[in-house]
Amino acid sequence: MVSFLLLTALYFLPSIIGREKRDFAGIFLVNLLLGWTLVGWVVAFLWACCSDRPASAQYAPAGMARFCSRCGTPAVSVVQYCGACGARV
Repeated sequence: MVSFLLLTALYFLPSIIGREKRDFAGIFLVNLLLGWTLVGWVVAFLWACCSDRPASAQYAPAGMARFCSRCGTPAVSVVQYCGACGARV
């Protein structure tokens, strides 16, 4: 009985790892329907291990500490309107 539970947990390992992802339903379906093949299990595992979206970092020099609230473009601290989209900073 214990070995059955361990094998079930191993089979659904990609779904367990990816439970907090945006694409959890897709990961679970690939794992459930194609996990019995080694290729389906590996695809679900890699999908679960990948990050949701790439992390982006914005560089803000000392004189450009403000950003546009609409488009996120850096703005000089003395301007009142964004040069890219025209929104008020």
